[in-house]
Amino acid sequence: MTVTALATGEQDLLGIAAQRRRTGLWLLALTAGLLVTGVVAVGSGAVGIPPPTVARIIGHHLVGLPGEVTWTPPQEAIVWQVRLPRVLLGMLVGAGLAVCGVALQAMVRNVLADPYLLGINSGASSGAAAAILFGAGAGFGQYALSTSAFLGALAASLLVFLIARSGGRVTSIRLLLSGVAVGYALYATTSFLIFASGSAEGARSVMFWLLGSLGLARWNALLAVAAIVLIGTIGYLTVVGRRLDVLAIGEETAQTLGVSPDRFRLRLLVLVSLSVGVLVSAAGSIGFVGLVVPHLARRIVGAPHVRVVPVAALLGAILLVWADVLARMLLAPQEIPIGIITALLGAPFLLVLIRRLHATGA
Repeated sequence: MTVTALATGEQDLLGIAAQRRRTGLWLLALTAGLLVTGVVAVGSGAVGIPPPTVARIIGHHLVGLPGEVTWTPPQEAIVWQVRLPRVLLGMLVGAGLAVCGVALQAMVRNVLADPYLLGINSGASSGAAAAILFGAGAGFGQYALSTSAFLGALAASLLVFLIARSGGRVTSIRLLLSGVAVGYALYATTSFLIFASGSAEGARSVMFWLLGSLGLARWNALLAVAAIVLIGTIGYLTVVGRRLDVLAIGEETAQTLGVSPDRFRLRLLVLVSLSVGVLVSAAGSIGFVGLVVPHLARRIVGAPHVRVVPVAALLGAILLVWADVLARMLLAPQEIPIGIITALLGAPFLLVLIRRLHATGA
């Protein structure tokens, strides 16, 4: 081996080590930022509560500290019963939508892919509209809305897959076209349900749900299910990060390296459908998070998905929690649907992305 080859190898190793250190520092910084965001967000609202008080109340409930109670019962109720579940749900939904966006963009090899593009959100919206306007899923009790939205998302995903597979192999372009077609059809279905119901109040409820809200967050099974699904999704996508890298390069390269694109896409579609179905059923249809955050994560730590997935999860959680804080406080005491905030934040980023793609000739 020549001296030049040895020097090149050392540079490669040093480069990899530097990338790992950079990723580790970003993960530590984002984790700290998420903790600070959570405490500040719980204390923010019509009734402001200082962050130290918030931290003491949470610590008291979690580990019994501190022993002396220095806060009022209303403050404890606001922090523990109202705002903390809401902030936790925001973290779960933001992180989940972000990592699902990462998976979808690799799966269809399109930088503009997100749950909206594959019709998953539209399916959840149709299910939720049926529950709100016509009482579908009433047998599920307090979970009727969430269950109907989840089933709608799964039905949309199954329909997209069947249409994409009808031509043979499940290619990225077939998934995209099938998702767009199903999404438009289900959006029309939701609009028809609103029109057919003749209920102004019901239509208002559906529209608020379509734009997303964390107002239904409670200490219940739905929050626990969302947490379990998110942990499983992040874990799986991190483990298969190198396969995502290969799939994002191209189908021929994936097959050459022993990755079956069709089977892997099917697994990803099932995983994303389950994850988005649970998240959307808990918080409504929230856009732009799954589109914007993956690009931010790639700019921070590069393209390898083993690094992008955890960074995107933390970024998505932070972004959605702050979007919810704005939604609660801009027109307080009236709450703005969180989807409006994410759209206002995401649209300028999308314009910047388009300009960059145009500049690079992509």
